Amino acid sequence: MPLMAMLMLISMATAAAGIVTVVLMLDNPPLPLSGLCTVLVLVFGSSAAAVYCYGWFSVTAGGTFPELCEDRNASGAELAGIKQEYWPLHSACVYSDGAAVEHVSMSINVLVCVPAGLAVLLACAGAVLRRRGRPPSEAIP
Repeated sequence: MPLMAMLMLISMATAAAGIVTVVLMLDNPPLPLSGLCTVLVLVFGSSAAAVYCYGWFSVTAGGTFPELCEDRNASGAELAGIKQEYWPLHSACVYSDGAAVEHVSMSINVLVCVPAGLAVLLACAGAVLRRRGRPPSEAIP
């Protein structure tokens, strides 16, 4: 738990510092696009990590997920327990007849997966822009 707390604090600080850096970069032209992509990778990647950690803490502390479980499923079996592993990938209501109903919060998934995907996309774009910006003598064959 302390490791996840530290990761969340570092991610939040990195995202905040990245946003300040982007604002400063926009105020001082000329703007190197590869550098902007690099800073945006840090902003999106660290914000995705911070949201993931927040969700992990929410589920670990008995947050909103347990409220989604019904006392009885459609076949009448009673709720036997709640299984939460690797949030948000494996969170399920387990019933006495062995049935399990998985719940994945779409809003949290979007808040984690979209920024992480944007970070990967911007990392690739920054690498391409950086390679194109080199003079031919410095280009790697």
